[in-house]
Amino acid sequence: MSSTIGPGSRIGLSSYAFFWQLSDTVTEPITIHQALEKTAALGVELFQICDYAPLQAMTDAELEAVRTTADRLGIALELGTKGIRPDHLRKFLHIAGILGAPLLRTMFNVPGHTPPAEEAVAIFKEVLPEFEAAGVKIAVETYEQVPTARILDVIRRVDSPFLGICSDPANTVAALEMPREVIDAVAPYVLNMHIKDFAFSRKEGWVGFTYSGAPLGEGLLDYDYMAGKFQPHERSINQIVEHWLPWQDSEADTVRLENQWTQQSLDFLRSK
Repeated sequence: MSSTIGPGSRIGLSSYAFFWQLSDTVTEPITIHQALEKTAALGVELFQICDYAPLQAMTDAELEAVRTTADRLGIALELGTKGIRPDHLRKFLHIAGILGAPLLRTMFNVPGHTPPAEEAVAIFKEVLPEFEAAGVKIAVETYEQVPTARILDVIRRVDSPFLGICSDPANTVAALEMPREVIDAVAPYVLNMHIKDFAFSRKEGWVGFTYSGAPLGEGLLDYDYMAGKFQPHERSINQIVEHWLPWQDSEADTVRLENQWTQQSLDFLRSK
């Protein structure tokens, strides 16, 4: 099974690119509508609403208002959540229908539900006909809680063009899975790319390391290798900018750096 679907790839922003600005940590959190306005101001035409908790509590009318804002700004939408319980996936299929989102990123595990491979296969075989009928694909993210080999085993056994991988090599390092090995393994199945850089730095006193985000192009992500394997432009794989930005000394510094990292990421990707 291959995720090749034709020419063209878009650069998008994730709600994770506005992680601090959308959070209650700042004095005046921005709304999802304001995040869309900021996205449009940066010349970006794709936004992935990913793990944004208020989304699940929105009424259909409120979701339609988000779609109206996105349409007015010329922004296409994608979705991201966590968990694969059938009722949860169907809820997000409903949300995707209102928002016009053709892709849902998810992860296997949530508190209280850590499905083994057999259960995951059964769930996807149950719900995927509904997703296929709606034209919505599911992309399972690579991350440290579930071995990449297990995710791939599930995807191969389900064997549907509507189920694939959301690649994020930064996540797997915590499970001692090396980014290049993960990139090589998932390449034929990638439907979506999360783009964030990462690096190790010595902790104070030189006792241990901190594994955290870095401005795109300045960390350990071998973007050129990854792009060469995934061929996003040839395979219509959208590239979604995220950040692992630690909180800085002040709110102002954090927001300034978040915006700076976003602009740097866009400049980097647009130069490729």
